[in-house]
Amino acid sequence: MASPMARPAAPTTSVDAVVARMRALETILPAWDGVAVFNRVYLTVTEEVGRRLTAGEFPDPWAAGTLDVRFAERYLAAVEAADGDRRPPACWRPLFQLRRHPGVRPLQFALAGVNAHIGHDLPLAVVDTCRALGCEPADLEDEFDRVGELLVALEERVREDLMPGPDLLQLADPLTHLLGSWSLDRARDAAWAAARALWALRHCAQIAEEFTERLDAAVGFAGRMLLTPLPR
Repeated sequence: MASPMARPAAPTTSVDAVVARMRALETILPAWDGVAVFNRVYLTVTEEVGRRLTAGEFPDPWAAGTLDVRFAERYLAAVEAADGDRRPPACWRPLFQLRRHPGVRPLQFALAGVNAHIGHDLPLAVVDTCRALGCEPADLEDEFDRVGELLVALEERVREDLMPGPDLLQLADPLTHLLGSWSLDRARDAAWAAARALWALRHCAQIAEEFTERLDAAVGFAGRMLLTPLPR
């Protein structure tokens, strides 16, 4: 938990601002668009974080709010880059490239977005937050864990809502086998390890940059596998 220095109340206005941007995306993207599928998932998480901030459920609401906003801004920056014909980070490119592919199912779009956002954006957001607040990653561990708990619960619901077909047929569905190779728990653990490594490398700019590039590429590779077009 970040040290409770003299800070104002939780930055709910900033959380509200990123929620508003996600809601605006929801109104302009077709429902079947792969980015729209992820956006709906992530909007639900961010709204829940905002509700819990308002209810005082985070030990350090200022740190939690800052982390949530820095986290969301990385996704929104990727959307803006793609919409502006600029290259988003490698972790996001598979989703933007395949967002309209008829052979990719909604659950794949949702989890590919979660993979990019957790695997790449989350560790960088932790470092962003530490720099903004003048704290160490260990000071944010409680907030990291609580946001992670929300994501795990959401992933379970997403799988239930978007997994096609009756339960007895799911074992034979190639989608079941593809998604069984990816775990949000493992991705979250890896994100925390990456955040700590990046923080330790913060005074070694060249090595930190190379580490970030390799992380981005590896997460992008996993995302491309999650988006493998499948027969229906």
